[in-house]
Amino acid sequence: QVQLVESGGGLVQPGGSLRLSCVVSGTLFSIYNMHWYRQAPENQRELVAAIASDGRTSYKDSVQGRFTISRDDAKNTVYLQMNNLKSEDTAVYYCNAVVRLRRWSVGTDYWGKGTLVTVSS
Repeated sequence: QVQLVESGGGLVQPGGSLRLSCVVSGTLFSIYNMHWYRQAPENQRELVAAIASDGRTSYKDSVQGRFTISRDDAKNTVYLQMNNLKSEDTAVYYCNAVVRLRRWSVGTDYWGKGTLVTVSS
């Protein structure tokens, strides 16, 4: 059974930084794309950043230049470095990974349970 566990959330003042981590555990063959989503109260879940297996990245416009997504395939871990945080970044942040369980398998979506980021003075 594949599990994703996020960590690194917390309370930070505007302008501060946080680094989120997400570890993918379990029996698997490979990990394709990895993503960070977020969901603020009364809002829909939105894609924040994505990283492909070849390292290509993409970002939501409002976080471009402030957030950096990276991955360590040896540790099956994806990171989200968040700098210059703003109050509108407050949300639960979710990790998502497209995982291939066997060599011949298609990719399957897995989600973490989320970590809360609160940006407030």
